[in-house]
Amino acid sequence: MDPQSATPHMPAPPQHAAEAPEAEVQPRVVLAGAVGSIVEYFDFGVYGYVATIIAAKFFVTGDDTAALLLTLATFGLAFVLRPLGGIVFGHFGDKHGRKNALAATVVLMAIASGLIGVLPTYASIGVGAAALLVLARCMQGIAAGGELGGAASFVAEYAPNEKRGLLCAFVQMGALAGSLLASLVVTLLFTILGDGVMNDWGWRIPFLIAIPLGVVGLVIRAKLGETPAFTAAEDEIEEESAPIVELLRDHWRATLTCVGLSILLFSAYYVVYVYVNIHLQRSVGMETRTAFWSTTLCLAVAVACMPFFGRLSDHIGRRPVFLGASVAAIVLPLPGFMLLESGTAGAILAHVVLGLIDSALMGVALSAYAEMFPTRVRFTGIALGFNVGAALAGGTAPYVCTWLVDATGSPLSPAWFLMGTAVITLLTALRMRETKGLNLKTVTA
Repeated sequence: MDPQSATPHMPAPPQHAAEAPEAEVQPRVVLAGAVGSIVEYFDFGVYGYVATIIAAKFFVTGDDTAALLLTLATFGLAFVLRPLGGIVFGHFGDKHGRKNALAATVVLMAIASGLIGVLPTYASIGVGAAALLVLARCMQGIAAGGELGGAASFVAEYAPNEKRGLLCAFVQMGALAGSLLASLVVTLLFTILGDGVMNDWGWRIPFLIAIPLGVVGLVIRAKLGETPAFTAAEDEIEEESAPIVELLRDHWRATLTCVGLSILLFSAYYVVYVYVNIHLQRSVGMETRTAFWSTTLCLAVAVACMPFFGRLSDHIGRRPVFLGASVAAIVLPLPGFMLLESGTAGAILAHVVLGLIDSALMGVALSAYAEMFPTRVRFTGIALGFNVGAALAGGTAPYVCTWLVDATGSPLSPAWFLMGTAVITLLTALRMRETKGLNLKTVTA
């Protein structure tokens, strides 16, 4: 029976004793899960934060908006390939273990990002520069597709049942911490080097920083053993067909639920933490450095609050947190985007408040997703559902929002995009089954 086939208000399954003692969930396990997310979202964040520079360096069209849209389309291309990466790395992780798959994702991401940092520009080789940029972004997308599914499985399978929400929230903290680090690095570089140097060659520095970050991630992950849940299920896993086949045959409802819950998570993430930065500069007229400091503060508050939302889900359940965040994302975007136009203080306040919506979603998501799938398809299930949501609403968000403002002439139009995705996640959350406290070894069919 698929975990999602139960009625919406079915009581949570009985809480079982944690299979792994709490002492085993050491900080290094959580760090190993989070470090890849830090690298992934640092790299994705940097691309978004220097999008206006990349547009000028790689897409020379004579039209600034057209060049920016091409840059954001390339940004979105990586998301199209994330489901493919989820299937590839998910298969490897479900059949052969979480540890090695996670090591491979962090290495590939670091290589792809470092490549962007050394690419020749349009001025040097013409359209070939854009082609190389697209190739590097494809590599990033494939690597990112396997990252969070593996990290979520890894930490969730080590975590005590009663603290899974909290500990999985730390993995997602890595995602926001990566974006925070990207925003901080770009902001400091603009402040220290100035706009001229950043537009000349300084934009390359953040991409090159990804290489040592990847090395650190590899070292941390290489020192860890396999998860207790995967080790216990190895004999059963060897008898099964390809994880993607079983997933789509027996767990398609859970996969669709994962997609629906991810729609708002990703639209909010890339609207609030990437697009709003562009919006503040282009539509509001805010100085570049001030816009970056606003993004940095927004991310810092969201990172700090994420463990609270994860722990809250351990107490009141995953479903109520999803419902509350979805309702907030229907009610707050329109007044929030109005406040963005009110001046620096109001814009920063609106930025921070909108960021808390995504903080809540990220704080609860990975523990809920891990509890939807049995061990033998958990990596693939999370990776596919999560990344289809990313492809549909994440990579497209900055492009759609930029296009909406240009097409309608209204700086409030991105709010409607965010509200539309919130409706999808709200309807999904209303039908999801509560899984708080579930013993992952009991999710077998």
